[in-house]
Amino acid sequence: MTMAIKGVLAIVGGFCGMVACALPCAATFDRMPEVGKFIDEIVVKHDFDRSQLQRWFSHAQVQNSVLRAMSTPGTARPWHSYRASQVTDARIRGGVDYWRRHAAILARASAEFGVPEEMIAATIGIETHYGRTLGTNVVFDTLATLAFLYPRRAELFRAELEQFLLLTRELDVAPRSYKGSYAGAVGVSQFLPGSYRRHAVDFDKDGRRDLWSHADAIGSVANYYKAYGWTSGEKVIVALEQPSESAGQELQRLLERGLNPHTTVAALRASGLTPVEPVPDDTLASVITAESESGPRYWLAFNNFYVITRYNRSVNYALAVHDLALELRHALSLERR
Repeated sequence: MTMAIKGVLAIVGGFCGMVACALPCAATFDRMPEVGKFIDEIVVKHDFDRSQLQRWFSHAQVQNSVLRAMSTPGTARPWHSYRASQVTDARIRGGVDYWRRHAAILARASAEFGVPEEMIAATIGIETHYGRTLGTNVVFDTLATLAFLYPRRAELFRAELEQFLLLTRELDVAPRSYKGSYAGAVGVSQFLPGSYRRHAVDFDKDGRRDLWSHADAIGSVANYYKAYGWTSGEKVIVALEQPSESAGQELQRLLERGLNPHTTVAALRASGLTPVEPVPDDTLASVITAESESGPRYWLAFNNFYVITRYNRSVNYALAVHDLALELRHALSLERR
């Protein structure tokens, strides 16, 4: 799942706001006017029981650790440091083992959705170390904290809290029983509740979309990428030769235009940017950068890279998934010789 989000905890008008609290905030969710308005909306829109919602909020606890984690996401580190923590020998070995154990499911998901097996496995590897680290935060409390005490992304997380309540009702699960990440993502694939409802699939055909099942998680990751436009057989990124100083201003302009491919490779060549391997001139691309130990590196990023960033908008995250996928494919090919 997972998005790169920043924030800090604070006290504003008796509630948590923008500066880290030294002690847990005194305010409780059931006394917050914003929570009351949210409950009113959910009751009207989705016919929830008001008293039940009020009970859930009365038991919810402010998660200061969640707000601290949001302020310092791991993906914000320099690329070389982040990569070293993610694309490890242990994660590569674990990924090869995971691929072996779930080979038939990965092959079926790849065939059905057009997403490479290594990309599916690598995503699960980065998200949860192949299902080993699913998160220990109570999801309801996490989403409530972010929805009402994290102003920077409150709108997003109120929507996710609404989706979570709908999801748990559909699955007939008590909302406070689920545990997940500090952003409210759940399961082997670490989907936010809205993504769970939109993109999770019952890949093992047991009648439930269960993201704690590896089969359903594998199928759901592949379905997620397909839904956002993954194109089978197309490149993800291609490195650029180190740009000349004269290309610096144009390079900055291209970086500021974002991750969605917006410029042809021919136009980028005309700007003085040269890919290190052949790429058709009419291919759409964006330009990305990340910090190596020797300074900034640059790549052309294509549609499939943009698709990975729909899972998590961090460039570092998407690069890590891509690099781990390459390592898994290489390691498995060596093993099969």
